[in-house]
Amino acid sequence: MERKKVAFYTLGCKLNFSETSTIARNFTNEGFDRVEFSEKADIYVINTCSVTENADKRFKTIVKQAQKANEEAFVAAIGCYAQLKPQELADVDGVDLVLGATEKFKITDYLNDLSKNDLGEVHSCEINEADFYVGSYSIGDRTRAFLKVQDGCDYKCTYCTIPLARGISRSDTMDNVLKNAKEISEKGIKEIVLTGVNIGDYGKGEFGNKKHEHTFLDLVTELDKVAGIERLRISSIEPNLLKNDTIDLVSKSRAFVPHFHIPLQSGSNTILKKMKRRYMRELYVDRVAKVREVMPHACIGVDVIVGFPGETDEHFLETYNFLNELDISYLHVFTYSERDNTEAAEMDGVVPKKVRSKRSKMLRGLSVKKRRAFYENQLGTKRTVLFEGENKAGYIHGFTENYVKVKAPWNPELVNTLHDVELTKIDEDGLVRFEFLSVSVN
Repeated sequence: MERKKVAFYTLGCKLNFSETSTIARNFTNEGFDRVEFSEKADIYVINTCSVTENADKRFKTIVKQAQKANEEAFVAAIGCYAQLKPQELADVDGVDLVLGATEKFKITDYLNDLSKNDLGEVHSCEINEADFYVGSYSIGDRTRAFLKVQDGCDYKCTYCTIPLARGISRSDTMDNVLKNAKEISEKGIKEIVLTGVNIGDYGKGEFGNKKHEHTFLDLVTELDKVAGIERLRISSIEPNLLKNDTIDLVSKSRAFVPHFHIPLQSGSNTILKKMKRRYMRELYVDRVAKVREVMPHACIGVDVIVGFPGETDEHFLETYNFLNELDISYLHVFTYSERDNTEAAEMDGVVPKKVRSKRSKMLRGLSVKKRRAFYENQLGTKRTVLFEGENKAGYIHGFTENYVKVKAPWNPELVNTLHDVELTKIDEDGLVRFEFLSVSVN
């Protein structure tokens, strides 16, 4: 009997990618062959996201792609948008199955019959039922893996649907995280990126309770000891949960790299309060200063939202000037978009879309300037580069430990290897050139 083929498409964050990978491995264990999404498959699984407006719209396009590859194929939707608006996805022409937050890891149980449905079948839960934890990790390319350590969020940010889509904050056990990290290292992968919804909250909800069995500091301390992992990267951590002891550990660590991504969302305390963030801008300044004190060469990335309800020109300029003066390395800029069932969607002071777009453009321009200044500051320094696996127009790319993106003429022997280099100049495309200082480090 011919083996069935399955293909996956992932929208959204690193966490979604890690979960897609785990679900894909479950399919393989059940006797399916995984193929590319553009190829003909028997089942197409789309892991959805609800963070941006765009992700909602892209879903229909992706379903059409699947139908184009095989109009008889079974199409399943999982993920955050599937939890928040299951019926909306089920109503999309061509969708056969929609699974909510608790069901997505059991998808193969729902596939006894792969015949097309006239109507999308929905299996979703009340989000308070999503109180158990499923560990996962992704192996997308050969150089790095995303390792999920935590899921859900107990914060009540007024713009965010993630608590509605993923449930309460809960964590993997320390033993399981370490087991997964060892499995990844045995596959020859050099870098692990820790991921979750709110990873600084790690430890809450281990074994289904609210007590902290272990803290985030315990986790990073133990991961640092796992043999075979060359690099560990913290994907994103809330400023109020990034403690001095964690920063100090990274500065002295064997494997953790000097790269922090710290969400800010606004440089105006007025707006931070409206967002119900758990800090003021003064704490953010303090966190950046602490990182710079012990790791002057660290890369610091910032998430920021523009156009939040009530954000006046003055508030926006407060954010712009705050970021301009702050010693950070790049920005991820998000244009605020209304989300059903959030407090912010009911707030007065709606910012016109054109204004949101203009503010977003200004901050993206500032990000280019910040990244350039950071790269210039790194010229002449000695760094270690981990090379990626793709030939991009005759070049191979890689990243230094502090997240400077470098390029060199394509050489397949460099793929997934670490090399000591000296950063020499910035190319016209903004990437950095270098000179090799050693034979392969590893």
